[in-house]
Amino acid sequence: MPAAAAAGGTLYLPKPTGPRSVGTVALYMKDTSRPDPWVPAVRARELMISLWYPTKTRTGQRAQYMTPTESALLLKETEVPGLPADVFSTVRTNAVKGAKPAGRRHGLPLVVLSPGFKMPRTTLTALAEDLASRGYVVAGIDHTYENIAETFPDGRVTTCVVCEGDHDPSLFTKLDRVRAADVSFVLDRLTGAHPIWKGSSLIAPSRIGMAGHSAGGASTIAAMVADPRLRAGVDIDGTTDAGILNSELSRPFMFLGKPETYTPGAGNPEVAEWERDWKLMSGWKRWFLLTGAVHDSFTDMAALADEVGVDVGAGVTGARSLEITREYVGAFFDRHLLKRARPLLDKPSARYPEVKHCAPETATCK
Repeated sequence: MPAAAAAGGTLYLPKPTGPRSVGTVALYMKDTSRPDPWVPAVRARELMISLWYPTKTRTGQRAQYMTPTESALLLKETEVPGLPADVFSTVRTNAVKGAKPAGRRHGLPLVVLSPGFKMPRTTLTALAEDLASRGYVVAGIDHTYENIAETFPDGRVTTCVVCEGDHDPSLFTKLDRVRAADVSFVLDRLTGAHPIWKGSSLIAPSRIGMAGHSAGGASTIAAMVADPRLRAGVDIDGTTDAGILNSELSRPFMFLGKPETYTPGAGNPEVAEWERDWKLMSGWKRWFLLTGAVHDSFTDMAALADEVGVDVGAGVTGARSLEITREYVGAFFDRHLLKRARPLLDKPSARYPEVKHCAPETATCK
């Protein structure tokens, strides 16, 4: 068992790798133009988002990872025994709460992050902090009633209405479109005429991208189809849904997943969905697989599981898989939003031998 767990020590997220300090703030947003798609009696779609961004502030209160209630509900969902109910509320993060944003006007690219089905936005915090330390504004979205727990400023905690009942393909197609609408609304509120955030003037409106894990990854395609402001996208281990991408997508796109599910030519339904969409992608594109990964390897959950001694079944440590995820996603956005050369994306790397570059046309990975 890792030392932190054995000694009852504090769980922690890995430090960001970029040169900048990171600030964070949570924002409440209300879209009065539509009722909630999952609970129609709610007359407006309410969202919580977290922003991570560069700051010159180096000291101050670190943001709470989750509330105790959110922690307890996540533990109940994941059915991990023997841990304190509030364990995730004490995770040590790296971003200073409420720190003043730093940058030049329209100088910072924006990356939207969408979490997996049932998962709160906080499960992508390590990726968000790392991107912010590299000079990005990052917006993590909680898609209300699609996750196990979401806390609003007035103290309300919503839970996962969508989790109830059968989950046929039509539900996930709807979920993709709901999330796409959420993303467009968030972009409106961050970059429109009356922005909700005091640092919005720092965002470069022509340099916006999106990445997501699982359902969030699949929703990235839906959001790009619906909103041309999204210039580049990443699907992290998310099976895509039929009926979303029906025509050519010429903007840069990257798939990052686990070999068990997404090895080209395997013939299983999940990889067939990626192969279908790959054929419609006419721009820059890559297909990477992380050897030894499981579904949670690309999020904070695998690294935190290692710290408490929980085996998630991965053949790669949570710290290593998170390092690789941050490096490849960061390189992708550096290349396509900042126009920086990133050779890592062009050929196999001796530094990251676990990552296989795949060519679906020939069903090969090397």
